[in-house]
Amino acid sequence: MSLEIQIKRDLDLARQHIATVELTGSLDTATAPELERGLMPLIDAQLRHLVFDLAGLKFISSAGLRVFGIARKRMNESGGQLAFVNMQPQIEEVFEIIKALPGLDVFRNMAEMDSYLSARQLRDRDED
Repeated sequence: MSLEIQIKRDLDLARQHIATVELTGSLDTATAPELERGLMPLIDAQLRHLVFDLAGLKFISSAGLRVFGIARKRMNESGGQLAFVNMQPQIEEVFEIIKALPGLDVFRNMAEMDSYLSARQLRDRDED
């Protein structure tokens, strides 16, 4: 199975430089390099938030998990945040097996993530 990658960028300051990466299909040894090549320019662009929308992701292998790990490390190094939305049960099970969920920002849907980011933005303003 192939992987379809759609990248949506929102550079509106209120949304804090967010890119959403929608994945449809299988993220495996054959498709992971393509995703990694597409992500590096996004991460290098100093994004504050990189969101993976996994609603259409049907399968993930260790190669796909590796790409997420690299993205998380690079985002942390640049002061950004990685998040996942719409994680399907079979994908969530893989994350649970490798104990990757603790410490990850996983949201049921985009509305839940938007609510979290809005609250965080207000909190950050109050601290300044």
